[in-house]
Amino acid sequence: MSQLRSIQDEVSPIWLPRLAGNKGPRFLQIADALQAAVADGSLKPGDRLPPQRQLAAQLDVDLTTVTRAYDEARRRHLLEGRGARGTYVAAPKVELTAVLDLSMNTPPPPDGVDFGELLKQGLSQVLMRADNASLMTYHLGGGSDSDRKAGAAWLEPMFGILDPGQLVVCPGAQAAIAGLILALTEPGDVILAEPMTYPGLRAAATQFGRRLIAVEADQHGMLPELLERACRQHKPGLVYLNPTLQNPTTATMPERRRKELAAVAQRCNVRIVEDDPYWLLADAPPPPIATLAPEQVVYISTLSKCLTPGLRVAFVLVRDRQLRERFLAALRSFALMVAPLSAALATQWILDGSADALLAGVHKEARLRHRMARDILAGRYSGAGDGLHVWLELPAYWNSSQLARAADSEGIAVTPAEAFASGSGSVNAIRISLGSIQDRGRLQAGLQRLSHLLARRPEPFSAAVV
Repeated sequence: MSQLRSIQDEVSPIWLPRLAGNKGPRFLQIADALQAAVADGSLKPGDRLPPQRQLAAQLDVDLTTVTRAYDEARRRHLLEGRGARGTYVAAPKVELTAVLDLSMNTPPPPDGVDFGELLKQGLSQVLMRADNASLMTYHLGGGSDSDRKAGAAWLEPMFGILDPGQLVVCPGAQAAIAGLILALTEPGDVILAEPMTYPGLRAAATQFGRRLIAVEADQHGMLPELLERACRQHKPGLVYLNPTLQNPTTATMPERRRKELAAVAQRCNVRIVEDDPYWLLADAPPPPIATLAPEQVVYISTLSKCLTPGLRVAFVLVRDRQLRERFLAALRSFALMVAPLSAALATQWILDGSADALLAGVHKEARLRHRMARDILAGRYSGAGDGLHVWLELPAYWNSSQLARAADSEGIAVTPAEAFASGSGSVNAIRISLGSIQDRGRLQAGLQRLSHLLARRPEPFSAAVV
């Protein structure tokens, strides 16, 4: 074993240790030593490294080993080539344009859970127990028997024991909403929703040529008497509700209001699509509307909002067999199946308890982030203390679009109220999502920057459309 000695005026004499035959490939030993030297300051940005042939001779290794080491160091952004002048230690890579994203509702990293290890273990179990060929081929839509059983277990806190045959496994809630629109309505039909509602509903309704009409709501949700009037006037194909930690307002509909709306749906013989992504993240939520009018309500529960968006798995409870067949046929027209590997991983996690641990970690982290938002936003905070987002009503000197543009210019992304409006009216508010920034420190910085922006008045003419 030979030790690399000093190269006059080019490198530090101590940046490489002895190369050892029992410590892995030599090219990786060299790259690791380079990384350690950069980290401890022995090598600094701009230091010139020796030519590869010279280093190979001094280390008593072949040229290919040094070439691979330098390539690996470049991959790690440690080195940069400067043509004929040689190879130099690179300056640290800096994200100059990183945006603090407070616009996307995703679960935060789970507190107290090693997500990477959970993922490795889950995939390992799937690959060990499943026929690998079946994970990479076509499946019938609606999910396997195992997937539907996992869905029934996932929905047990809301419904108790369910018949897995009444469940449809979908590639996400958006696909489920689109499939239900196709199954329950015809072009030109009306869909009723609250004035502030999920933007994906509006996008799907517009794409399919359906008319979205808003029914007024109060702090408890859609008003039952106005729903009944709208049902008799418009003969809607469906009513869309998001009753728990509503997106975007964070309101949770009390049980009495849920019963009143279920009764209206039964009297008017209209289907309710209950999109309930946050029920498992809420503290003591009321029973789903689907428990109050089982034959009248289709229930959607997605894993994307309470576990991780990467699974793209949602469970849809459709008790009516004929509607279930129409729904499956609609789904097959644009989304044949859930990716089998995703479905298998979701099933594995639910059945072995990993999903419960992940959910608990997400819930704990979400509550920590709400406390942070409450402290930083002070009197402006209007969240529910759980869930993934805050609905922030703005001072009169800001309007929501204007504030969103001003925030964007300062590297912060938020969502203005206009994005959620299902009718012509809107409110002066923004939605702030608390999960999309992984690091708590960066989230704190984003909230503080937003708080400072809210405290000052907009620049003259900044409300103009450009």
